[in-house]
Amino acid sequence: PRTGRWPHAVVQLRQDNKQGSIWNMVGFQTKMKHGAQVELFRTIPGLEKAEFARLGGLHRNTFIRSPTLLDRQLRLKTSLNVRFAGQITGCEGYVESSAIGLAAGIMAAGELAGRDITQPPPTTALGALLGHITGDAHADNYQPMNVNFGLFAPLDDKVHKKLRKAAMTGRARVDLAKWITDQDIRP
Repeated sequence: PRTGRWPHAVVQLRQDNKQGSIWNMVGFQTKMKHGAQVELFRTIPGLEKAEFARLGGLHRNTFIRSPTLLDRQLRLKTSLNVRFAGQITGCEGYVESSAIGLAAGIMAAGELAGRDITQPPPTTALGALLGHITGDAHADNYQPMNVNFGLFAPLDDKVHKKLRKAAMTGRARVDLAKWITDQDIRP
C-alpha cells in the first residue's frame, strides 16, 4: 500500500440512503458500548470527523428448537395446521430463509391439494438444510446454520478431496431434478 503499512482490518461501507449522505458499516455487529465504538471508528482514516447516525449492536437471532418441535413438513408437531419457515426455524442467511419458505409453501400447497410432498433428498442443498432443521441435528444443542457441504449426505464412492464438492453438486442437481419430477412440482 501507499503508506507502506498493512491494515489489520478492512471496513466496508455501503450506501444507506438514496441521497448518499448516510453510509453503513457492513457487518458491524458488536458488543462494544456506543462511546467505545465512536472512539474506535475515529481512529479509522477518513472517519476522524464522521457523524455517526447509527452504531452497531448484536442482532438477536431468535429461533425455535425445530428438531424437537417441527415434523418433516415444517409443521408444529402439536398443531399440524401451523407451519414455520425462514430464520425462526434455525437457518442462517437470506437465501436459506427464502428456500425454507419456498419449501414450506410447496408442502402446504401439496397438502391442500391432497398430495403428500416429501422433503427433497439429503443429497441436495434444500434437503440437507431441511434435514438439519427437522430432525437430523441434535435438539439439545441445536444452532442455526447456513447450508454447507457438511450437511449433505456423503458420497457413495470415495472421491478425491479436490473433486468432492463438484461431485456433490452434480449429484444434487440430478437428485433435485428427479425430486421435482417425482413430486410433480410445477410453477
